[in-house]
Amino acid sequence: MISRRQFLISTTAITLNQLLLGCNNSNKSEILLLEGTIPAQLLGQFRREIDKEKTLVFKPETQLKTIFELLQIWQNKNQQTEKRFSLSSGNKKADLVTLGDFWLNLAISQSLIEPLQLENLPNWSNLPTPWPQLVTRNNQGEPDENGLIWGAPYRWGGVLIAYREDKFKELGWFPEDWEDLWKPELKGYLSLLQQPREIIGLTLKKLGYSYNSDNLHQIPNLKNELIKLNENVKFYDSSNYLQPLILGDTWITVGWSNDILPLQQNNPNIKAIIPKSGTSLWADLWVKPKRNNPDFPNIINDWIDYCWQPKSASEICLYSNASSPIILGMKPEEIPKDIVNNSFLYPDKNILEKSEFLLPISEKTRAEYENLVREIS
Repeated sequence: MISRRQFLISTTAITLNQLLLGCNNSNKSEILLLEGTIPAQLLGQFRREIDKEKTLVFKPETQLKTIFELLQIWQNKNQQTEKRFSLSSGNKKADLVTLGDFWLNLAISQSLIEPLQLENLPNWSNLPTPWPQLVTRNNQGEPDENGLIWGAPYRWGGVLIAYREDKFKELGWFPEDWEDLWKPELKGYLSLLQQPREIIGLTLKKLGYSYNSDNLHQIPNLKNELIKLNENVKFYDSSNYLQPLILGDTWITVGWSNDILPLQQNNPNIKAIIPKSGTSLWADLWVKPKRNNPDFPNIINDWIDYCWQPKSASEICLYSNASSPIILGMKPEEIPKDIVNNSFLYPDKNILEKSEFLLPISEKTRAEYENLVREIS
């Protein structure tokens, strides 16, 4: 299981001292969130406007994988790591946690979380189509339009192409789409994520297919295209792929937007694009850990809906290196110019329509992806 890498924490990220409000929190509801995904000022505003009695405790965690493991521990399904967590992160079950959409299928199928009742929240209906579809699933964790709602998407991003502007000026062209990764002048200067779904997925997009395609052996030229792509690749890595780009050891890379966008702020020579034929998307969700107690504090739903208010959504966009799904349903004149003018936070509609979330695949198909990557690398 691979989670998105912990992204760089900015000065506006919530810190531990800001979140742990007092020592005696036994009677308060707790939210465990991925560090850096909620700006500190948004938390302060929520306190002033909604949670004046400070009934919520926000606790940060640095990795999605850690949060998933805690969900397993709370259901007695991960005893191997329970001792480590009891010494570090604590073992108190939270009322709400951040989870990446990658983990949603597993969390549902392992009975780690419960459905959410979001239909009556004022801003649920303002989510654009892909996001309600992403979290509406059956009890096996598979997308199902007749299923229940298992998560509340509050933040999203995608996979980008990042490149060295100086090197491409010398080449006389700049990348625009996945097909550019195959150009011979990039041999030995390309890095890719060490993720079969991403490696094969971008190749499928080049060929006009979906990221979620199965029966890979039936797709003409797929293996040959992967072999040609591999000839350009210097290395595959999902964690340490940006430093070589900064140093010029690679000229172009494929990576997650929440890694790449902070990098651009201090490295103006690093440029990025969303490929024209579409890319893979990811989302951070609020999910409800499974509990014996059916009560769900109203303040939790207040928090979820607060994240979807236009002002809150704008602040998430501006301060967390990701966008908010609510932004895409708003009129341009209602959105701050810094967001509208940022193609990563407010992407071209045509490109977004061609982009896809990575949906669950069968074990057979997963093995097919892994075997194919193993054969060509």
